[in-house]
Amino acid sequence: MELFEAKNIDKVFAATQALTDVSISVKEQSIFGLLGPNGAGKTTLIRIINQITAPDRGEVFLNGKKLIRADISKIGYLPEERGLYKKMKIGEQAIYLAQLKGLSRQEATRNLKQWFEKFEIMPWWNKKVEELSKGMQQKVQFITTVVHKPKLLIFDEPFSGFDPINTNLIKQEILQLRDDGATVIFSTHNMASVEELCDNIALINKSVKIEYGATDDIREKYKSNIYKIIYRGEFEKMNHALGNKFKVIDHSESGKENHIKVQYLNGNSNNELLQSIMPISEIIAFEEVIPSMNDVFIKAVEESNKQ
Repeated sequence: MELFEAKNIDKVFAATQALTDVSISVKEQSIFGLLGPNGAGKTTLIRIINQITAPDRGEVFLNGKKLIRADISKIGYLPEERGLYKKMKIGEQAIYLAQLKGLSRQEATRNLKQWFEKFEIMPWWNKKVEELSKGMQQKVQFITTVVHKPKLLIFDEPFSGFDPINTNLIKQEILQLRDDGATVIFSTHNMASVEELCDNIALINKSVKIEYGATDDIREKYKSNIYKIIYRGEFEKMNHALGNKFKVIDHSESGKENHIKVQYLNGNSNNELLQSIMPISEIIAFEEVIPSMNDVFIKAVEESNKQ
């Protein structure tokens, strides 16, 4: 079941087309990646979802009903450009933000203290925001985004400013929120995180949706018939055996085990490759190379720019 849908969204700012007929649907209790180069239109779509701006054409739906302003309390939004009042005490500010999302002061205080203890920042409750590092401020903003237990969470570059340990912490919390029933949309340039977290993605370039679907399916779509082989033997003999039927993409030699990446040419098969190299080497591992989301991102955007 879809928790969120955007249908045929158009948006123009002055003479700039920000979104062109963009439609996405996000399944309940899933993690959806909204991807694209800078200026592609991702933030515009996020602002439309949060009713910060309105589309020129198209509609957005939450739980099958047209999204209205009252639904904003069901959404948690962490923008890329963070904003906390630097002179205000952290605890009081967090309570204030939670109350804006509909929690009572008592409920807000209870929920926030649970999160502060979980993130090991309770000693900072009565400190001012300006006394916190950027990473600590990020933790506070993450907490204020999720504290009211919204059905839909939207994170714009959620890992910005975090070291690897805290990045992993936030990833685990996003997965836990999903497991607890939340639906997540997040925008990031960290493609490794997309592979780890996202069930589905939409890739937008120059206002247009150019890829859309299950993350694994899209990676499969961009395969280039490249295989990685780990073997024992001499590279010169291996290279000679491959002849002009296969193209060597990369190779490395490290003592007993050597690595080579080979691209098939002219529709050759696994059997043909193995028959060529098995007589002159010992095959330890053999697998197809599936492109990373980083590779997919670059190739899809480059191809789109040529059109």
